[in-house]
Amino acid sequence: MREPTRCTWPLGGNELYLEYHDKEWGVPAWDDRTQFEFLILEGAQAGLSWSTILNKREGYRAAFVGFDPERIARFGKRDVARLMKDPGIVRNRLKIESAIGNAKAFLAFQGDFARHLWSFVGGKPIQNNIALAGKVPATSPESDALSKDLKKRGFRFVGSTIIYAHMQATGMVNDHLTSCFRYKQCKALGKKAA
Repeated sequence: MREPTRCTWPLGGNELYLEYHDKEWGVPAWDDRTQFEFLILEGAQAGLSWSTILNKREGYRAAFVGFDPERIARFGKRDVARLMKDPGIVRNRLKIESAIGNAKAFLAFQGDFARHLWSFVGGKPIQNNIALAGKVPATSPESDALSKDLKKRGFRFVGSTIIYAHMQATGMVNDHLTSCFRYKQCKALGKKAA
């Protein structure tokens, strides 16, 4: 059976990487839990490859109790020390502490968190029409604005580049190449949800 045409970034990766691209990346995430999970994972990625984080995703799920913000927000010094020894995650104190702080900021948010994030793209996915991998942007005016908003609310590791990657992952922007088999599928998913 012939392989489908994909975006170039997952090619050469492992099966987990391809599966993530084929089933998850760019799918609109309308729920708070998925949005929160990706904020933690994208923040952990800063300065690293996405494949590093994807390969540790199950470790993150275990270490950060299924990405339950209420439980993470209660983590203290002992938890930080425990996490610093956990090979299943990126053992970076600033990133661990930011995940805990981000859980607290998430809980302090009044209202529907996911809906708030989606408001920065007008409540529906931005449908980019990109033919070449080199033309995929790293930031946008929307990621700039959302980054600024989240920082003001006390979130950390939410710079515009991280937030743009978050927006791509959670389907707030469809950056699949137009030649990729997922481009039309994700575009259709965005129309259904809007």
